[in-house]
Amino acid sequence: QVQLVESGGGLVQAGASLRLSCAASGRTISTYAMGWFRQAPGKEREFVAAISSNGRSTDYRDSVKGRFTCSRDNTKNTAYLQMNSLKPEDTAVYYCAARGTLGSTSYYTPRSDYNYWGQGTQVTVSS
Repeated sequence: QVQLVESGGGLVQAGASLRLSCAASGRTISTYAMGWFRQAPGKEREFVAAISSNGRSTDYRDSVKGRFTCSRDNTKNTAYLQMNSLKPEDTAVYYCAARGTLGSTSYYTPRSDYNYWGQGTQVTVSS
């Protein structure tokens, strides 16, 4: 079992930056691909970013490309989502997720591919 705890959310103005952290416990995440998702009120949970277990492969939804960066530090058992130039439409609860993988460069975008989820952290961007 992997337990995930997100932190770093908050209320910021448009154009500001936030860095979300996802701290894992229970198992080392060095063989787990990680993902970030978000859910705004009344909307489906959507893919934001994904990173392979070795951190060398990443993918992003189009609307955050160039603004968000996903990274990880396996020595700290933690994944990160750096969010720059935030927009009001980025407002949502952000979740991190993990799944085991044999491929060190594999990443996953479908929500259904992930086995473990954190409780989420609220990000609110005011205009």
